[in-house]
Amino acid sequence: MTRRRWIADDVHGNIASLIGEHAAHLSRVLRAQIGQEFDIACGDAVRRGKIVSVSDERVEFALGEEVATRGAAELTLALAVFKFDRMEWAIEKCTEIGVARIIPVIARRTDAHLAGAAVKRHERWLRLARQAAEQSRRTAPPEISAPIKLKELGRVGAGPQIVLSESEMKIRLRDVLPSSATEAVLAVGPEGGWVDDELQWFQQSGWTIASLGQTILRAETAAIVAAALAVEILS
Repeated sequence: MTRRRWIADDVHGNIASLIGEHAAHLSRVLRAQIGQEFDIACGDAVRRGKIVSVSDERVEFALGEEVATRGAAELTLALAVFKFDRMEWAIEKCTEIGVARIIPVIARRTDAHLAGAAVKRHERWLRLARQAAEQSRRTAPPEISAPIKLKELGRVGAGPQIVLSESEMKIRLRDVLPSSATEAVLAVGPEGGWVDDELQWFQQSGWTIASLGQTILRAETAAIVAAALAVEILS
């Protein structure tokens, strides 16, 4: 049977720990017991862990042999901020898909209230990503940066940089993401899409404009579909 995976909060030698709410969930909700075994992600490695102590504040594991894992795709998602419930769903699903990092972006069509409140949501996004990473057996959650304005985005990584736009009629994402690529950056706009001067900025900054086809997708759907397609190609 596949063992559930946890991402350690603290590792010292051959002892790993879950702390605070992380520990409380395992001890209270899942009723963890001494002797139970799980896979424990400890930085770049995943090791088998046996529970040696349990409390609501801290659960400790004795670490054993290393567990084989698959390498993650190096996909960065620059995701324009949109309605928080839908954006959080996108963050959760893109984490499960395997996105390496997420950069929340304040776009022209980002609602002013959402733009103002986005910084305060950062901790929640990190928590959701961590939970989704454990559920999907990742070794680590994606990096999620604090929200930035579009023109602060700059150059991200060394791979192709592709901005998705429904206004592009000919070029598709799969046409501009070569199978030889090992990393890439995708930018997905807010509800209503990128405005013209934002697309001009992307072009002037060396980004390639592409689309997911003729169907107009919600922002969260576009993020998930694009991420899934890109991860498949990069893997």
